Amino acid sequence: MDLESVADELYGLRPDRFTAARDVRAAEARRSGDRALADAIRALRRPTLAAWASNLLVRERPEEARTLVALGEGLRDAHHTLDGPRLRELSHQRHALVTALARQARRLASEAGQPVGDDVQREVEATLQAVLADPLAAGQWAAGRLAKPLSAPVGFTAASAAPTTAAGRRRPSRPVAAAGTGRASEQARQDAERRRAELDRARRDAESAEREARAREEEHQRAESGGRRAAAELEEAGRRVTTLAEELRRAEEDRRAADTRARAAGERARLAGRAAARARRRAEDTALLAERLAAEEG
Repeated sequence: MDLESVADELYGLRPDRFTAARDVRAAEARRSGDRALADAIRALRRPTLAAWASNLLVRERPEEARTLVALGEGLRDAHHTLDGPRLRELSHQRHALVTALARQARRLASEAGQPVGDDVQREVEATLQAVLADPLAAGQWAAGRLAKPLSAPVGFTAASAAPTTAAGRRRPSRPVAAAGTGRASEQARQDAERRRAELDRARRDAESAEREARAREEEHQRAESGGRRAAAELEEAGRRVTTLAEELRRAEEDRRAADTRARAAGERARLAGRAAARARRRAEDTALLAERLAAEEG
């Protein structure tokens, strides 16, 4: 167990599970005798919802994350070289890509069981803007272990710094070519072509991300609509079940009442039958007696 692997594990958890898991890992390190590691683990801060959603985006959408980092490099290069047309084009792509990725982060958070609101989405957007502006912020975000959201420098000031790599390390400064030096001109041309190729790729990736975001939003809307229809159907079915249950209860009461009446009528018929039999026997006995008396008188 080391701090890197533990931090990577913990910052992949939902914020509500972070603290308990961190304390377990710190206790394990302490039991193993590594007090320094235990203290370092315990010092890890629980991420805010916005930081967690930003980390989730890096972990679940690595291709889109690399696209954003590449776009940030292009923007900083355009600032550095004062390439106005390219800067305007990339600035438009920045808005589309940041909006699409922030929506993706919100959807991923919901799918992970931790829905977030508009305020958190805006903090995620601010973090992504910081990634575009600041190479250090890009490196922090790319690690997927933010504890709090990032803020972009005012006025995109970090873009005036020397071009950087995705990990936030500065590239070696390019030597200034002397006038008329063909080798330096060729190098500059190759660098410009490389940057254009990278930025064209970033633009295509941004457009693809926006299309995917729209498709997912439409899918979400359809799912919500279907959910509402299913809920209405369930409610109607519940009403029908209630009505049928009430009708069944009344029918059962009627059946029991009819059964009671039938049993009473049967009992009355049985008693009447017995009474009729006794009356018949008395009538027959009386008739026999009358016949005997008549015979004796004659």
